[in-house]
Amino acid sequence: MDDRAHSYKLGFSLLIAAFVAIFLGSFVLGRYAIGLGDLFKISASLFMRLFGAAGLRQTWTEASETVFVNVRLPRVIAAAFIGAALSAAGASYQGMFRNPMVSPDILGASTGAGFGAALAILLGLNYIGITISSFCFGLGAVFLTCAISRASRLNATLSMVLAGIMVGSLFSAGTSFIKLIADTQEQLPAITYWLMGSLASIKGGDALFVSLLVAAGIIPLLLLRWRINLLTVSEDEAKSLGINTSRLRLAVIICATLMTAAAVSVSGMIGWVGLVIPHFCRLIFGCDYRRLIPSSILLGGGFMMVVDDLARTATTSEIPLGVLTAFVGAPVFVWLILRRSADNED
Repeated sequence: MDDRAHSYKLGFSLLIAAFVAIFLGSFVLGRYAIGLGDLFKISASLFMRLFGAAGLRQTWTEASETVFVNVRLPRVIAAAFIGAALSAAGASYQGMFRNPMVSPDILGASTGAGFGAALAILLGLNYIGITISSFCFGLGAVFLTCAISRASRLNATLSMVLAGIMVGSLFSAGTSFIKLIADTQEQLPAITYWLMGSLASIKGGDALFVSLLVAAGIIPLLLLRWRINLLTVSEDEAKSLGINTSRLRLAVIICATLMTAAAVSVSGMIGWVGLVIPHFCRLIFGCDYRRLIPSSILLGGGFMMVVDDLARTATTSEIPLGVLTAFVGAPVFVWLILRRSADNED
């Protein structure tokens, strides 16, 4: 038992170190290089100015500070929070539905957010309007799913999954209709590119928006993570331990939906993160949600920062994030399935 606890601590230490290294490396990488020394000096100077101090003597260029403050800082922070949100939401939903194939869009949050963004682009709203519309429709889709599920007489879990599939299909059809009637010169390309996912237009306000909402969802999940283990057992066992499973499911749904809708409203549709990352965490840290949720947050955030780094540096034109996550996620998921099949045969 001590050896296992030691291995978990070592694994978390390595994961935290990798996350910090990726976080710092993401600021350095890019078409305009910023040295690691300048990175620390600019950060320290900005921190001192924030509290009214004079700041350090400037030994870096104005361009380096501009790139750091206006481009790299909001983008890296947004990538870390979005990856953490999607992976934590995926892990929570997988435990709640007792199904490892579940992803964060199971209740229609992603498709609802995609419809909201497409509608906003069709109506000619600005970037802020697109984000707000996407976020509201993402929440609305899950609210509709829950309302239909509560009205159903089927098993609560089954009715919620079926309602989520129906609502997701409905909003997906709505998005397809909007693409059909959209202007082919400007609106249709903008809708298509948004749906593929990107952080190219991220500003400081967007990073603040997504970080606050994701934190509002992640913190309760971290506090409730030991209780999520009880959702993987039978209802009678959970109730015998004094746990109200209905309230716990509602709390998980609210937190996961808030994070998913916030992430998708800022970044667009990004798949596979919430499906694949929790599986990797289970391989390393096991199925205990006391370790699974924190590890999913760290690994998901680090993975999304790496993907975003590749998106903006691999080619001269930026690659959509949804394309990269699919290229990485699909083969990895096939490997996980084959590996699990081989383990079951043994």
